[in-house]
Amino acid sequence: MSVESVFPRLEPLLPRVSKPIQYVGGELNATVKDWDETRVRWALMYPDAYEVGLPNQGVQILYEVLNEQEWVLAERTYAVMADMEAVMREHGIPQFTVDAHRPVKAFDVLGISFSTELGYTNMLTALDLAGIALHAADRGDDEPIVLVGGHSAFNPEPIADFVDAVVLGDGEEVVLAISDVVREWKDEGCPGGRDEVLMRLAASGGVYVPRFYDVTYLDDGRLARVVPNRAGVPHKVVKHTLMDLDAWPYPKNPLVPLAETVHERFSVEIFRGCTRGCRFCQAGMITRPVRERSIQTIGSMVENGLAKTGHHEVGLLSLSSADHTEIGDVAKQLGDRYEGTNTSLSLPSTRVDAFNITLANEFSRNGRRSGLTFAPEGGSERLRKVINKAVTEDDLIRTVTAAYSHGWRQVKLYFMCGLPTETDEDVLQIGELAKKVIEAGREASGRRDIRCTVSIGGFVPKPHTPFQWAAQLDHETTDHRLRVLRESVQSDKRFGRSIGFRYHDGRPGIVEGLLSRGDRRVARVIEAVWRDGGRFDGWSEHFSFERWESMAARELAGTGVDLDWFTTRERDHDEVLPWDHLDSGLDKQWLWEDWEDALDPDSLEIEDCRWTPCYDCGVCPQMGTDIQIGPTGQKLLPLSVV
Repeated sequence: MSVESVFPRLEPLLPRVSKPIQYVGGELNATVKDWDETRVRWALMYPDAYEVGLPNQGVQILYEVLNEQEWVLAERTYAVMADMEAVMREHGIPQFTVDAHRPVKAFDVLGISFSTELGYTNMLTALDLAGIALHAADRGDDEPIVLVGGHSAFNPEPIADFVDAVVLGDGEEVVLAISDVVREWKDEGCPGGRDEVLMRLAASGGVYVPRFYDVTYLDDGRLARVVPNRAGVPHKVVKHTLMDLDAWPYPKNPLVPLAETVHERFSVEIFRGCTRGCRFCQAGMITRPVRERSIQTIGSMVENGLAKTGHHEVGLLSLSSADHTEIGDVAKQLGDRYEGTNTSLSLPSTRVDAFNITLANEFSRNGRRSGLTFAPEGGSERLRKVINKAVTEDDLIRTVTAAYSHGWRQVKLYFMCGLPTETDEDVLQIGELAKKVIEAGREASGRRDIRCTVSIGGFVPKPHTPFQWAAQLDHETTDHRLRVLRESVQSDKRFGRSIGFRYHDGRPGIVEGLLSRGDRRVARVIEAVWRDGGRFDGWSEHFSFERWESMAARELAGTGVDLDWFTTRERDHDEVLPWDHLDSGLDKQWLWEDWEDALDPDSLEIEDCRWTPCYDCGVCPQMGTDIQIGPTGQKLLPLSVV
């Protein structure tokens, strides 16, 4: 039966909340379908505010892929701010979609994309507002399948109590396969209820259903094993890898926000995956192999996106965009195509060893010359070797000297604090490197108005990386090192005013560490934090470390484990990790050997397997995939009318 919109009840209340525009929908290129004309209905959620969630490409792509099927309906929902949550609770308005303002509970599937673990409490708010049982075990047949994906889904154990199903990897093809399973089950009259449809999804081997796995623990608190508790459920669940990105040029109809968002641009993913081998980088590890889009597909996506959005900036995105085998041709030919227009091109953070002035000039051809961002990650050469980021000090100085001599005035450098084997001296080297950058810039440009901004993030060990066994640095030491670094730079009158610092204290990283490497026992902590008012934990103004710390102490009491056990403890080779039954394609022994290499001062750099022999990480043979890179030799024709 048709599901009524809650908008007639919602609209009169909108003047009572801040930024009411984020709840009204109606964006350019949005899709609203007839409920009764479709068979399977998805509510897609990015668990953050509209301004953060709407630009998310993953949700936009799945929204479009699903809605292209006549029999599938997909709508979007986002986390509501505290003032809206209070209004909704006061007036009994459930969590709703922004497209047609339908109650989320009425949908067949609630699909949630997590790019960070700090959105877990927002998921609980949405479930509660929707009237969906918080715990998966308590849900009835009339409630949606709560399905999660995204990078954080590669260890979903901390939220296993709250979710029905988990998808690893690329979503474009698997959401259609899931829709087929749900349609077939509904057409048969929903035999066996919720349990049956989840069993059908689990039996495919590509959907993880936590309820079908039992977890046991050793006396010392470590995991003993995670095993299926019924026949037909695979021992390992494998990730999905989309090959031939040219065949999936999404989004074709990008959403144009009604309110200001964090990214005011049209973005094109020019390739997926990265094999640079940075040991800290979960995204690079879990998205292997590299799959490039051709220059012609990139060109057509840019042309289409500009025409359908009205944006004036195009971001060419990937984990390492300057590594695209045809990036020089892409930059020049797009520059030729849009020269004389108000269209600008941008690259995200660029590797020092992939940058060149010709490329930078192409991206600033239309007069837009913003600051350049590089990510050395480690302050000292020794530490960069530990993390397999083979960038020397000479490389960095040579690169920034070239940039400053060609008219750039500002460079941003990104580092991490708390990396394995790091010392106080390694962190102080960040300041020395920044001073040398300023000095090189002044000499190359002959000017004094040279700026360098140092941005520092706390290192959090992530699953499916060589550092998944590493001990996380405690927040007190992190804060001490950052304080000493800042004082060291600011006390130098020659450079202090030319170097800016941006960093957070170490405490949010500890909570992220708990959630990223936790197991099912962490669920009770997440729920307790949420019940105590925890919301928007990724926002510094809403985050409360004291709340997380106290709830972890309370909820983990008597279990033999605590906050430090999950974060600042190093794991050993034989420990069963909470995500070992979830297959990213990476061989665990290969990861362990790479971890050992990181600790060996005599080990050699692991080079990029795009251009060297295979290092046997396991992905390509295990997943039945292969690296897909150019050059293709294709060319972009100039547009007849711009």
